[in-house]
Amino acid sequence: MRQGMELGADDYLTKPCTQEELIEAIETRLKKQAALQKSTQDKIEELRSNIALSLPHELRTPLQGIMGFSEFLIYDAEELKPTAGAALPRSEIKEMGEHIKSSGERLYRLIQNFLLYAELELMASNPERLKMLHSHEINNSKTIIAEVSRAKAIAANREADLQLYLQDSTVNISETRLKKIAEELVENAFKFSAEETPVRVVSRNENNHFTLENLDRGRGIGPEYIDKVGAYMQFDRKINEQQGTGLGLIIAKRLAELHGGKLIIESIPGQQTTVRVILPSFKTQFPVEL
Repeated sequence: MRQGMELGADDYLTKPCTQEELIEAIETRLKKQAALQKSTQDKIEELRSNIALSLPHELRTPLQGIMGFSEFLIYDAEELKPTAGAALPRSEIKEMGEHIKSSGERLYRLIQNFLLYAELELMASNPERLKMLHSHEINNSKTIIAEVSRAKAIAANREADLQLYLQDSTVNISETRLKKIAEELVENAFKFSAEETPVRVVSRNENNHFTLENLDRGRGIGPEYIDKVGAYMQFDRKINEQQGTGLGLIIAKRLAELHGGKLIIESIPGQQTTVRVILPSFKTQFPVEL
């Protein structure tokens, strides 16, 4: 017996043994192995959670200092009196401050998206947090989407391109989460379409489901990429250089899924893209098949 254990046996039975004893010994070993695997997986998940949540927070702290001092530079440059022999003119100091602030804001948004994505992935495996997520309901979706869409149009300097066709509807989601979905969809529509082409934002309520739809006349997405929508992925990045990580669309997709809905992409390359989010407009058990 000792020799067998030293050779790596996990258990042993002496002859004669019954069928039941053999099965019980096997089941015991399988249970111990499952417990060991679960313990290992729990440790991996804890490590992943700590990295995903703590690292972005550590990045955000020094970034706030950078953004704060950039604002000081902008303000100080405006108030500064011209000085003979100054190394840099006021206008250049102000421009540098504005560039630092703009870059900081972009990095800050990336960190916020990273944190939200990590939070959503952890939430997906936590029934209690999902239950809380599903407890919200709003009935002013039209106002929320209109405000977000206009803000994104102003930021893109394309107010004239925005077309709104919105209906008020009760939606089973919080205001913050709906804003986030609308922000990502509308921003993508402006980012991947040319100036003086329309960006249409539509919302409606059909068959107890709320639909938010964005249509742009941009370059579109090939069918081979639509099913591969995921975090940190951009389409044709080598051909079309653009900024970003691809997190925005997957965040909108995960938010829709966690609320019992889904995100659908329909695109004709070189002509147009429609991104549609469908959400329940009633409280029900999750997930919902649509």
